[in-house]
Amino acid sequence: VGVVSQYRYRGIAQTKGDAALQGGVDYANANGFYLGAWGSTIKWIKDAAPTGSNPQAKGPVELDLYGGYKFEAAGLAYDVGYLRYQYVGNTYKDAGYVNANTDEAYGAVTAGPATLKYSYAFSDLFGNVNSKGSTYWDLSATFDLGNGYSLVPHVGRQVVKNSSPSVSYTDVALTLNKDLGEGLSASVAAISTSGNTTAFTNLSSTGYNAAKSALVVGVKYAF
Repeated sequence: VGVVSQYRYRGIAQTKGDAALQGGVDYANANGFYLGAWGSTIKWIKDAAPTGSNPQAKGPVELDLYGGYKFEAAGLAYDVGYLRYQYVGNTYKDAGYVNANTDEAYGAVTAGPATLKYSYAFSDLFGNVNSKGSTYWDLSATFDLGNGYSLVPHVGRQVVKNSSPSVSYTDVALTLNKDLGEGLSASVAAISTSGNTTAFTNLSSTGYNAAKSALVVGVKYAF
């Protein structure tokens, strides 16, 4: 469980710059199979700009349900799985979009400190109309700095299928983590994206640019 100064996913603001409460639970079997659930408060659905005479959308919670299999071969670590983003009770489609709920399959390979991950959407992506087949590439690395510190650089590329090129973007982040002991940890992340200011501002009923750069701090307790 934890709290962050704001929730960013793939570089994009999910809580309109406000703090978020988050938590999850995981089960991992010794044979490599795993299941998990993770949730967070969100504000982007409520903040969506309704089209035409459509009403304001609702949907205050994101619940992610996932399962997969991890294994090693030829000195590399692999991870394949399926992820369901469930935006509980969301009415995003009533605002003139499509249902925000999203299904993705993913595969990742890790070599040393670096991990390359590919995600493919089997449904419309996060409420974007006719966006089945959208993809996300994620390249990250974790470097142990000693004394409980770790540094995680990241670059990602989100491509939204059948949408304006201005909706697709690249995001970069640099996160410093600190293990405080007894299951407690803290983090600070600098995040930036190439997201088009006009495109992302137009998605908001309040003119908020969800793609702007941000500094995010958080604290988490694992047990």
